[in-house]
Amino acid sequence: MRDYLPAVLVVVAFALHLAGERRATARTGRPRGRRARRRALAFYAGLLAILVALTGPIDALSGRLFWVQMIQRLLVLTVAAPLIAFSRPWISLWRPFPPWVRRPVAQAIARSPFWAPIRWLFRALAGPPGAWLAFSINLLFWHLPGPFDLALRDSWVHFLEYSSFLLFGIFFWTVVTGSSRAASRFSRERRIGYLGTAMVTNVGVSIFLAFAQHPLYAPYAGLARRPGGISALADQQIGAGVMWAAGDVPFAIVLALLVHQWLAAHEATMVRLGGLPPDATVLATGPPLDTPLAARPPRAVSLKTTAATGGQARRRDGCSEPPTTWPADYSL
Repeated sequence: MRDYLPAVLVVVAFALHLAGERRATARTGRPRGRRARRRALAFYAGLLAILVALTGPIDALSGRLFWVQMIQRLLVLTVAAPLIAFSRPWISLWRPFPPWVRRPVAQAIARSPFWAPIRWLFRALAGPPGAWLAFSINLLFWHLPGPFDLALRDSWVHFLEYSSFLLFGIFFWTVVTGSSRAASRFSRERRIGYLGTAMVTNVGVSIFLAFAQHPLYAPYAGLARRPGGISALADQQIGAGVMWAAGDVPFAIVLALLVHQWLAAHEATMVRLGGLPPDATVLATGPPLDTPLAARPPRAVSLKTTAATGGQARRRDGCSEPPTTWPADYSL
């Protein structure tokens, strides 16, 4: 049962989300919008990444090859977690339950003193400092030889390990994508620093594994034979390369997108502060003086005659003109 638990949970999550999306369609009377469909596809892709990582050949080989174990971790940390964080599936997962279940549970979680520590922990992890610390410390902890070896020997510890990777990874990427209320107030500049410093943690672990002079993990070092006939140290160095190169790719892609958005917003701000854009010059000054009269756009002139101006007409721009009727296409 322990070996099939990840697949069972993935299937349950998929069924709940699909039922929640169908209930939303039935309640609104119209199909889901493009944004909702895009988020649903992201959630299903995240579930597929979990299924690929924790079942099938990757899971079978991860106990014999360290570099396959690194691929397994990256699929959960840098593929499944950001996709789920972007998809925001929480309402759709909650919607299929009947109201007589949802309301008491929601009230108990929101108000019960028993759940107060959980609420405090959730608020701490939802904020940028807590999410960053939990992600980085969790990554470092599970690469220490003791916890790593224990997870390889005990399937329940292995399940706990990957559950923490997914949970803390979702909190971490929620800040990057701005999917939570606390993260929505986090500026792009801070998100760039937040993501860049997290890359340093990943690179640091990779360097430590790559330059170790001996195998660090006993279960791999004790294997008599490995697929491909490589040594335990070479296996560890390949895994470090996978973690370093492939592990930084999702970080680099999201970091490039954030930098692009920040530069575009900065440019737009500079245009606003510097005056009107070039295309607005014609609107403000009118057409060039050498434009033929027939080609000039009509300009409406509002005249107002008062006794205070001695019977003279005053335009809206404050200039006095003789009290006469101006043609609609007249241009000074």
